[in-house]
Amino acid sequence: MDKRKVIAAYRRGMINVQECAQILGIDIGQISRLVNDPYLAVDPQLRQNKQSVNG
Repeated sequence: MDKRKVIAAYRRGMINVQECAQILGIDIGQISRLVNDPYLAVDPQLRQNKQSVNG
């Protein structure tokens, strides 16, 4: 399963932090880094369509 989908489900309250960590196969201590990772917070389609400021 895609990490972004699992984290999105956690953020929406569909699963709790323990379930999120279990699905991702990590411990509770690591989950806060993933949840706060800005790379995982953005929808992948939006990230691809975003244009560079320099280009």
